Amino acid sequence: MGRRQEGEHTTPGAKGTPMCLWSKSSERHCVLCGKAARRRLALSPYFMLFGRLCRISVFLFVPRGYQQQDAHEFMRYLLDHLHLELQGGFNGVSRSAILQETSTLSTSSKCCINGASTVVTAIFGGILQNEVNCLICGTESRKFDPFLDLSLDIPSQFRSKRSKNQESGPVCSLRDCLRSFTDLEELDETELYMCHKCKKKQKSTKKFWIQKLPKVLCLHLKRFHWTAYLRNKVDTYVEFPLRGLDMKCYLLEPENSDPDNCLYDLAAVVVHHGSGVGSGHYTAYATHEGRWFHFNDSTVTLTDEETVGKAKAYILFYVEHQAKAGSDKL
Repeated sequence: MGRRQEGEHTTPGAKGTPMCLWSKSSERHCVLCGKAARRRLALSPYFMLFGRLCRISVFLFVPRGYQQQDAHEFMRYLLDHLHLELQGGFNGVSRSAILQETSTLSTSSKCCINGASTVVTAIFGGILQNEVNCLICGTESRKFDPFLDLSLDIPSQFRSKRSKNQESGPVCSLRDCLRSFTDLEELDETELYMCHKCKKKQKSTKKFWIQKLPKVLCLHLKRFHWTAYLRNKVDTYVEFPLRGLDMKCYLLEPENSDPDNCLYDLAAVVVHHGSGVGSGHYTAYATHEGRWFHFNDSTVTLTDEETVGKAKAYILFYVEHQAKAGSDKL
């Protein structure tokens, strides 16, 4: 048997029928194989995306018995590896062809993570400005960090268990989590800043600003808390808006931003059910054509906004606000 050429993804199956290594089916049933076989036809970025997902799925769905997997880690693995896969060539098609969908974006709208921009960074990519100030000499250090999602702490004053319907104590809101993320913070003794002017590690403050917002804003609430001796779940209810999440006040230069471009509407919510770090179950809510659906394994049921709003969210997906109608701002 001849040497398999780089980029091909078939192998002889039963009775010599070519089998796709990615879809595990007959080659003639794989759209990507069919498109690649007809060299005269263009291979669209969408088929490229399908092929990359097939390649990644080999590593994503390795049987692991009853071991629990974290939904946020799964999402980041998928996005990171899909981004890396899309930066490479396939079946002789250059990287520039794969990135055709994002080539028309302006330089200012691109977010590059580990190389060139891809459809992943074009959709989920934003940019943070990390600002550190030395408390001894006042030296300021600024760094821009690209991101695909933001991981937000639930402020400690809200971490006692309480439901939305309980009247005692204030209810934590998504705004509280965002404010905690962007507020000025004094670094502790374990995180001393190496000041280039003082030539040694010094006490300092740190603050995050959002320099560029993504088209899809992914917010991860840190519900699993680790200490030296304990691992537990933060079961606090966090109130979040279904429409009109206003991110303008968290921007580096809010005066230069179009207010309409800072508004987001909720598209999906991932929820963790269970009390422990190593156990539980994930479900999700998502909207389609104005209706909300609940996804629980293979079961999909119609639900309503009130039910969605009461969920103890783990991951929130917001999309850029499109309509001009009034909304409830955060």
